Amino acid sequence: MLAFVAIGRHTHHDGDSVAGIWHTAWPFLAGLAIGLTAVRAWQRPLSIAPAGIGAWLGAAAAGMLIRVLAGQGTALDFIGVTLAFLALFLIGWRVAAQIVATRLRAAG
Repeated sequence: MLAFVAIGRHTHHDGDSVAGIWHTAWPFLAGLAIGLTAVRAWQRPLSIAPAGIGAWLGAAAAGMLIRVLAGQGTALDFIGVTLAFLALFLIGWRVAAQIVATRLRAAG
């Protein structure tokens, strides 16, 4: 999550201060917590569903809603980039881990 925020702030020349990163990140971190809690991700943290999907939708959807409610605003392009980036990083590593685990089981 922090990588997403830091890359975005750097790309848009918004600065890399800790306070600036926190200001941008907290709605998405809160959304991530909401999503992980809603699907009880601690029961199967490495699963694509429900943990990965809950993390992604929580961070992206709830995070975006919290961002709007906090007066930070959004743009349609930003929503699209957020959905794609967070899907890659919150679900993608779980997909890769399952592929590796499946191949290791098949080989062993």
